[in-house]
Amino acid sequence: MNDVLLKFRGYRKISTATILVFLLALSFVSQAQDTRLPNIGGTGGGLISGHQESDIGQQVMVSIRRSAPRITDPLIYDYLSAIIYRLVPSAPLENREITLALIDSPALNAFAVPGGIVGVNGGLFLNAATEQQFASVLAHELAHLSQRHFARRLEQQETSAPLTLAGMIAGIVLSAVTQSDIGIAAIAGTQALAIQNMLAYSRSHEQEADRVGLDILATAGMDPRGMPEMFEIMMRQNRLQGNNMPEYLSTHPLTQSRVADTRNRAEQYPEKTIRDGQEYHLMRSRLQVHYAASPEIAVDTFENYLKKPDAETNEAIRYGLAVAYLSNNQPEKAAQVISEIMKNNPGRITLQVTLAEIYIQQNKLDEARSVLKDALNRNPGNYPITSTLADVEIAAGNGTQAAEHLKQLTRRMPQQEYLWLRLAEAEGMARNIVGVHRARAEYDALMGDLESAQRQLRQAQEKLPAGSAQRQVVSERLAEITSRHQARRNN
Repeated sequence: MNDVLLKFRGYRKISTATILVFLLALSFVSQAQDTRLPNIGGTGGGLISGHQESDIGQQVMVSIRRSAPRITDPLIYDYLSAIIYRLVPSAPLENREITLALIDSPALNAFAVPGGIVGVNGGLFLNAATEQQFASVLAHELAHLSQRHFARRLEQQETSAPLTLAGMIAGIVLSAVTQSDIGIAAIAGTQALAIQNMLAYSRSHEQEADRVGLDILATAGMDPRGMPEMFEIMMRQNRLQGNNMPEYLSTHPLTQSRVADTRNRAEQYPEKTIRDGQEYHLMRSRLQVHYAASPEIAVDTFENYLKKPDAETNEAIRYGLAVAYLSNNQPEKAAQVISEIMKNNPGRITLQVTLAEIYIQQNKLDEARSVLKDALNRNPGNYPITSTLADVEIAAGNGTQAAEHLKQLTRRMPQQEYLWLRLAEAEGMARNIVGVHRARAEYDALMGDLESAQRQLRQAQEKLPAGSAQRQVVSERLAEITSRHQARRNN
């Protein structure tokens, strides 16, 4: 029981793997936003349908958007998206459309749930020393999706799930309101074992995900040996932390025999020299600065790294120092370091974007715009470049130009709610009130507040001339949102 309570207390720290079912329950009773737990099927046998899995995924994302802090750094997100879609073609997935949730937490964690949702904590970058180790966790989660393990767990629990959910709902609402362990205690009695069974993968599921994940890595041209290496890192953390096990292990049970089995399986693949992409280590340095106790400590840390042998040639360490200087409001020093690195890497997008960020902090907006436009000409449509260009235009007070950049991004990435919020800001700066209402409506819809989305669209509709093409577009979107809202009310 104490072990179960320890796992549940992690919820207060946004313990992402273990709160997902909790968040679904919370969505179910959130009358103000009218989001409900999808029906996961009756007792007639068979796995829940793909459509039901999609519904669950959508509700999970609504809950994450509302409750979990997110990393919105476009460079980090772009890297994560690139490596996921390097792995996806090698995964035996029926649906290869993946929605990423990048959680702002230094804890070691990742998760996957039906509907193609893959979540990653920033802390995974901190704990995985190599790109191969990092990718092994993603491959493992894609394997869980491909084998529909979450759906199979729900299917096994379906006869007792209504009672379990009833206890969970009361406890989770109480915990959310009081921000204490009272609600957690309320669900930790007779429901504890059932909830633990719903949240934790079985050993057989874990072994299956290991096997499939190793195949995904090898087929994608990555090193399967990264998986047992990552497991060993987790085991070491578990020994060091005692009862405070890494979040990931609370739902992915790991034993010495499983580590040994995975190591033996990995050794069966042909041995190849596979080098990490440099981008992984740049992103890892960027997040080390993000999670440092203070900007000053980040600077001290990377300056000390540079004193070690051969560190002067380590691009990732020097890049981390530049980001630390930028975080510590030392843009001149940051620019000097980045300029040195760029002598050998003039076209690297990460360096160009970081240089532009430095210029923005110095209020050298023309220089930032020049760097980014040059980069965009070479890399049309690139997310980090376009996003940072929007930052430049907002800093310059050019709402119309910023809105144009952000519209491009929302067309390509419509599930990223923070892009719609930034677009609303840019449209407001441009005094495009209709644009503000439309962007806010999309943001509200992604947050699960369909009533507010309807209000925003009606206000946009009222401000447009009858018969205009734009009013027709708004009216069609209003009809879609109204239909979704009615379906939820009738569910």
